[in-house]
Amino acid sequence: MAESSLSIGPFIRTMTRFDLEPVYAIEQASYEFPWTMGLLADCLRVGYHSFVYEQDDEIRGYAFISTVLDEAHLLNICIAPQYQHRGYGQQFLQWLMDHFRDNGAKTMYLEVRMSNHIAIQMYQNMGFNEIGVRRNYYPAKQGKEDAQLFACEFF
Repeated sequence: MAESSLSIGPFIRTMTRFDLEPVYAIEQASYEFPWTMGLLADCLRVGYHSFVYEQDDEIRGYAFISTVLDEAHLLNICIAPQYQHRGYGQQFLQWLMDHFRDNGAKTMYLEVRMSNHIAIQMYQNMGFNEIGVRRNYYPAKQGKEDAQLFACEFF
């Protein structure tokens, strides 16, 4: 009988400092203007909620969330480029939304580049609504790019 390869399903856990190198590699591969290693480390140091999304013993994504009272602010969520467009981002975001709702959050906020149409569509499909625009929020090749501000209220 031939051995079958068992795929270990997605596993979401709290990020540790030992995860920073693979998280940084994903960040560098994913964005034209990535966060620095120092910024990623600072997110852990100051106590932001930091998670990794693993599958088959490989970090495939991560997220950083800050909380104030009953509000969660999604600062960064990313799936490694080679695993995008497979539903991992949506699955990860749903887990984050459920986790923070179950822990007392009433609203989750996030910003997204105006040009990131795929992410905007996913956020809208998951119940986020545009509540504003942050002008000149993101660095861009020629100046700055606006961000759409989204919120999802948990019921």
